[in-house]
Amino acid sequence: MAIPVEILNVERPKNTVVAAYGKNKDKYSVIQRVGCKYVNGRNVPVNGPTIGHIINGKYVPIETIDIAAASTDLKDWANIVFCDGSFKEIMDELLEVYSLNDTLKIYCIAILRVCYPGIKDYELKEQYDNCFLSELYPGVALSRNTVSDFQSELGRTYSRVVTFMQNRVKSIRMDHHILIDGTLKSDESDVNSLSNFSRKAKTKGTRDISVLYAFDLEDMEPICSSCYPGNMLDQTSFEHFLKQNRVEKGLLVGDKGFQFSSAGNYFNEHKDLHYLNPLKRNSKLIMKYSMYEYDGILKGYSGITHKKVKVSDKKYLYSFRNTRKAAKEEKDYLDREKKKGIFDQKAFESKQKEFGTIVLECTKDLPPEIVYKAYDSRWEIELVMRYYKSACEFDETRVHSDYSVLGSEFIDFLSSLLTFKNLKILDKTNLLEKYTYKKIMSILDRGKKIKLANKDWELIKMNPSQIDVLKELDILPKDPVKPKRKPGRPPKNSAI
Repeated sequence: MAIPVEILNVERPKNTVVAAYGKNKDKYSVIQRVGCKYVNGRNVPVNGPTIGHIINGKYVPIETIDIAAASTDLKDWANIVFCDGSFKEIMDELLEVYSLNDTLKIYCIAILRVCYPGIKDYELKEQYDNCFLSELYPGVALSRNTVSDFQSELGRTYSRVVTFMQNRVKSIRMDHHILIDGTLKSDESDVNSLSNFSRKAKTKGTRDISVLYAFDLEDMEPICSSCYPGNMLDQTSFEHFLKQNRVEKGLLVGDKGFQFSSAGNYFNEHKDLHYLNPLKRNSKLIMKYSMYEYDGILKGYSGITHKKVKVSDKKYLYSFRNTRKAAKEEKDYLDREKKKGIFDQKAFESKQKEFGTIVLECTKDLPPEIVYKAYDSRWEIELVMRYYKSACEFDETRVHSDYSVLGSEFIDFLSSLLTFKNLKILDKTNLLEKYTYKKIMSILDRGKKIKLANKDWELIKMNPSQIDVLKELDILPKDPVKPKRKPGRPPKNSAI
């Protein structure tokens, strides 16, 4: 709706624009222009804060209107600046697929979900106005209805999400290890086809959706993800996941839930793609190649024996036995038998050789030390799922239609990506030795700025220990290092 000419002609400060708001678009705010930026070959104006309103045909500065209508002058700052700094490069990746307007919505929602875990969609607008995102990226529409419709539109145009994931997969290097895993999220919707009873339905009592993730072990961040119905097994969706995201190189490290044979044709078609996968302990290959008869001690590790067998030009078997794990598994087995009140010596002896063992098959000829280290690092993707579900509180969906679920999960993926980028930055400091990730984020949450009359934004008073955290993360400038004083002349010897 065009703004009436008589409103535009009202005298107001220079370098300002008038914007209509309200349910009927019959209220008018005066917004300050703070500059412009160069986007896609053209200069795009950048709007700043609202400095006043046009009321009854007159310009009224914001300082003199009711506080209920005034903009926020005390905003969360440190947490937003920290996340924006670590996530900035993703803006360029999003702009390859989405318009600037859509990119800003996706970007801001992802940051808000990380800074305020568990935030509901209808709370995004209020939190956006109350934090520094509204200063860094003003004018982003995040009302309840806008966000709901936008997530549905993201799902409706899912091919763009796939393109974004494929672009990220292109960055995988040949020597990188890619961890593959899945997780279940509660989804009790009756109107989307992804919600279904999973294998854990008996214990959870809820329906789920399934989310598959790929995690780059060297870069320490998620690469791509896809959603599937909750009743679909990981191995069933595995080949589709690889094809859709065009995972065509690297070494995939899976667990026993992934049968790589289910995607055998895909691996045959892509010679630069290899897999490392554990065999079940009842696999016939273990007995056929005597994988429990070890022939060496693993270099660089204590108490681990190993064996390597070449099955064919395209397959190798690796077995390992960890004496510490074997002792624990044996103790647990005997404790269980004790509770039962029975002990079968033959059953114990047949089980004993399996305690503390892992047998892996791989399509690449590698040193046993590399194979063991790659599989032993699978716990990294467990961190992905832990932060995905707890740190960001993404353990259940809050939307209903297929389109909305797909759109919301895409933003959840970006939030988990941001979380790991934050962790990489924190890992370069000594902060994680003193605080947990949540504690650091809560400290940053206390870093607020206030805008006083006729002054720029100022940081509120904080404890010295909290200031030190902000300095350690380069959110505040570090104290200059005082130069060492040059040694003076040596004292004269009075005896001379």
